[in-house]
Amino acid sequence: MITGLNSCAQSTADTVKKEITTQSTPQTHKMKVEIWSDVMCPFCYIGKRKFEAALDKFKNKENVEIVWKSFQLNPNLVTDPSKNTIQHLAETKGWTMDYTRNTIAYVTNMAKEVGLNYDFDKAVVANSFDAHRLIQMAKKHNKGDAAEERLFKAYFTEGKNTADHATLIALGKEIGLNETEVKTMLAGKEFSNEVLKDLSEAEQLRISGVPFFVFDRKYAVSGAQDSQVFADTMAKAWEDYAKTHALVIDKEGKVCTPDGQCK
Repeated sequence: MITGLNSCAQSTADTVKKEITTQSTPQTHKMKVEIWSDVMCPFCYIGKRKFEAALDKFKNKENVEIVWKSFQLNPNLVTDPSKNTIQHLAETKGWTMDYTRNTIAYVTNMAKEVGLNYDFDKAVVANSFDAHRLIQMAKKHNKGDAAEERLFKAYFTEGKNTADHATLIALGKEIGLNETEVKTMLAGKEFSNEVLKDLSEAEQLRISGVPFFVFDRKYAVSGAQDSQVFADTMAKAWEDYAKTHALVIDKEGKVCTPDGQCK
């Protein structure tokens, strides 16, 4: 949901391209792009589309690993299916309905520019913690991106209550998770620690708004920036990554080259 336009990192926010030295992660065979996001953040879904457009054109995209990270814009939010996000925003911010709808229209138009259809009249006021637990579970089955996409659509387009366990079970089943396992997970506390770890990590990295994209733990982009910003940052991160992950040729034999030489 929108909890005020300053609660999510905006597309008009300045790009952050800075060295991140507070954390380190084990090296993998792929360059990691970590994305802190909340399923109730409208700029996160927009940012996902803009990032995907850049990634689709990136020549080394098969060597990029996307890791979704949990972030909660309003951890203390009480789920209230009786209200839509427009009503909630007007009440909590003390805005008039006219002003609130004008603000919503701005965000809705941004979404349309990247092919998304937002319907805030249907969007339900819902705490996102259990939705993040579902995403963490999906990540274990290499379905993190599918979970993010399905939850975004459920929240912003379909008006589903993404805090409701029956809804989350159905969404999990849709993306290929075991229905019984999802039900058992939601009934307990499983994957809560993983969510809390991501939230703590965001604090350590001083992430105050989402979406927030971290490239190889060296460069970051804040907000739903233009696709070219993501492309440029990804290229720079890859250039650095490639320097420290060059292939070492153990033995050389006869080869042919593109110029027609065989030797």
